[in-house]
Amino acid sequence: MALQPSRTKYRKSMKGSRAGNAKRGNTLAFGEFGLQSLSRGPMTGRQIEAARVTIARHLKRKGKLWIRVFPHKPVTKKPAEVRMGQGKGPVEYYTATIKPGAVLFELAGVPATVAKEAFRLADAKLPFRCRFIAREGVAV
Repeated sequence: MALQPSRTKYRKSMKGSRAGNAKRGNTLAFGEFGLQSLSRGPMTGRQIEAARVTIARHLKRKGKLWIRVFPHKPVTKKPAEVRMGQGKGPVEYYTATIKPGAVLFELAGVPATVAKEAFRLADAKLPFRCRFIAREGVAV
């Protein structure tokens, strides 16, 4: 099941701005290691879930994983071969707007080599490039 909000105040929203770097959520808050975005773009609930499953499979039930992003923004789409006009289409899926520097996932309780490989596999599932980061004082 893809991530999506349980309730929203408004069913549809505008695209908004994707400019600038992440001002919040750009440092490690929970774990020892993290996956940080290097570019911007939308990240769907399915992509978050695919990356989570990949990390969990590699860890084999070891360590603790935190997901630092959530898809709040609805994306609408009109059906195929429909004429212009007649308003905005229905909500198709939800995305998280990712800016450069945002920490997407965090890990604790595993060695650095295991965390690095898990995040490398998860990075392949995401629509933008990411990098591995570690807390100060943690050997990489």
